[in-house]
Amino acid sequence: MACCVLQITGLIFGGVGMVGTLAATVMPQWRVSAYIDSNIVVFETIWEGLWMDCVSQLGIRLQCKSYDSVLALPPPLEAFRALMCIAVVLSIISFLMAIVGVKYTYRTKEDPQGISIFILAAGVAFLLTGVLVLIPVSWTGGSIIHDFYDPTVPVPLKRELGAALYVGWVSAALLVAAGAMYCSF
Repeated sequence: MACCVLQITGLIFGGVGMVGTLAATVMPQWRVSAYIDSNIVVFETIWEGLWMDCVSQLGIRLQCKSYDSVLALPPPLEAFRALMCIAVVLSIISFLMAIVGVKYTYRTKEDPQGISIFILAAGVAFLLTGVLVLIPVSWTGGSIIHDFYDPTVPVPLKRELGAALYVGWVSAALLVAAGAMYCSF
């Protein structure tokens, strides 16, 4: 019975991690403009994401613009896009493998070898997906923190951690937890 509860918990963690990975990939709030000066009134907030930049004026009007050219993007952004797209596809595949593994567990309890193949494959895929999400999210967070404390970076170019990074970190943790649960069988 504890085995089934652990499988269902892993399935829930993997599903939430999958949705979080998709959300972090499409959210434009990877880098958010930082206001360090003594100016209290802020008219614009700038969001930078993997796919577009957005400008919010007084919290009323939001204008988003997709990046014009893939060739004009910096190489790290291209790599982060690729890693997050691979992570989204792999999270969907691993979630489907986990569903098949859980359903297969309920149908044949006398064949533990068949159970462990689907569950183990889903666990390894969840772990790999968690690592794939963690790399671009942590790299972006590290570069934001480095640039924020770098005195050579002009104040208008300093950014803060956006909501997509926090969603990505939580998703990576849930995916790694789901993978660890499934690999423990």
